[in-house]
Amino acid sequence: MRLAQIEPGGLVGEQVFDAIYTSIMNGDFEAGQKLRIEELSAQLGVSHMPVREALRRLEETGLVDNPPRRTAVVKEFHLQELLHVYSSRRILEDAASKEGSQSLARGDLKKMRAEHTALKVALREGRIADYLDHDERLLGILYAAAGNPVLLELIRNLWTRCRSYKILGVRQALATGDTSPLWQWHEELLAAVAREDGDAVSRVIDESLLAAIDRIRGRLPHQAGS
Repeated sequence: MRLAQIEPGGLVGEQVFDAIYTSIMNGDFEAGQKLRIEELSAQLGVSHMPVREALRRLEETGLVDNPPRRTAVVKEFHLQELLHVYSSRRILEDAASKEGSQSLARGDLKKMRAEHTALKVALREGRIADYLDHDERLLGILYAAAGNPVLLELIRNLWTRCRSYKILGVRQALATGDTSPLWQWHEELLAAVAREDGDAVSRVIDESLLAAIDRIRGRLPHQAGS
């Protein structure tokens, strides 16, 4: 994966961060891939300093491991982290889904359905990052309706932290040739939202997260006994 050079005239540090961040979120930089400062600087056409700062910020988001005096790497997969992150997601998204399903503004369900249609198209065309973006936007509409911006921010942070795991899970489903587990639960969710059934909404989301854990674990056979 080769990065495009930074455009002159903008905030260099922000552009460098965005370029590397986007490559990780899209799956172009994969888990365990080394992020050598010299190579990134050359590709982006910048000095080492903004790249070092970007890697430091990416470490804070949980996307990069950047130990002192060693080459930074895209955060590798660890079963224990997977379980910790998704356990936290289950707690937070349970609260956000129940509250949000009772407070959706007029038109929000229509927006969620539009995202569902778009994510199915992205999935059919193999655009994994776009599928995940639409999935997160669909859920974001629901969770935002809960009216708790701090809760929503915490959830979005966890989505970022587990993006590489989510990409792995989608690839696992694509490898089986059956993508229905990646979109059918959205249909159940939309039906529950339409009924204003908060308990059913929470149940569907929790089941989807448990299923995601199983898909991702399927790509971590060497850690399955951990």
